[in-house]
Amino acid sequence: MIGDVQGCDEPLGRLLDTIGFSPSRDTLFFLGDLVNRGPASLAVLERLMALGSSAQALLGNHDLHLLAVAQGVKRPHRNDTVDGILSSPRREALLDWIRQRPMALRAGGWLMVHAGVLPAWDVAQTLGLAGEVERALRGEHWQVFLQHLYGNRPDRWDDDLQGFDRLRVIVNALTRLRFCNADGVMEFDTKDSAAAAPPGFMPWFEVPGRRTAGTPVAFGHWSTLGESGRDDALALDSGCVWGGCLTAARIGERPGEVERMAVRCTQAQKPGAA
Repeated sequence: MIGDVQGCDEPLGRLLDTIGFSPSRDTLFFLGDLVNRGPASLAVLERLMALGSSAQALLGNHDLHLLAVAQGVKRPHRNDTVDGILSSPRREALLDWIRQRPMALRAGGWLMVHAGVLPAWDVAQTLGLAGEVERALRGEHWQVFLQHLYGNRPDRWDDDLQGFDRLRVIVNALTRLRFCNADGVMEFDTKDSAAAAPPGFMPWFEVPGRRTAGTPVAFGHWSTLGESGRDDALALDSGCVWGGCLTAARIGERPGEVERMAVRCTQAQKPGAA
């Protein structure tokens, strides 16, 4: 499992060398945010596509942002670094590959998401709800879905949610969540460490009674978090694009057993919103 690459292809190559990756033997699970802010987003996508089934990649908020910019739904951010993808002769193939990626995976006893899981969801529901978004992205009207993707409301899950409100909550939880309260209300403004939780809020993996507690969950998205301090919540975004490391975790034979490996990024960007 590999944390947020965000267009840092050179460190990714060094990490794969460090772990002795063999596409005939191993499977890589990327936890989303494959592109953007780093210098080589196009190279990252080309590398992963060439690996075929040996590279399984989740969608993160930056990957969805790329799709939205490509469709004119969002304006490019001044710090975006996806022009190489958008101007590539293979643009349509690259974008199509991205929108076919899953929103959540389970493998080797681990549940994998980009950002977080709401406390009311168990593993089966998380995967089922992720599948609803995947069908919307892969369907005939995926551009319409992107037009309704953005916004912070509703800010909590309700089984009776329908339509775009339902899909928006799922996407926000899986790709943007850091903090929520005991009732599952999501907070999106705070991007600092767990110690900076707003009053009444806590990291999503600390919510009492969380239904995925006890199931190992691996996630990225939170470069300021560090380690979670829990055996069942493995944080793998170590801020490569901001001058940190690109981190991988090899799944062990026993549930929850991992071996961490990391390489330092030498292509750091100025700190900014993840």
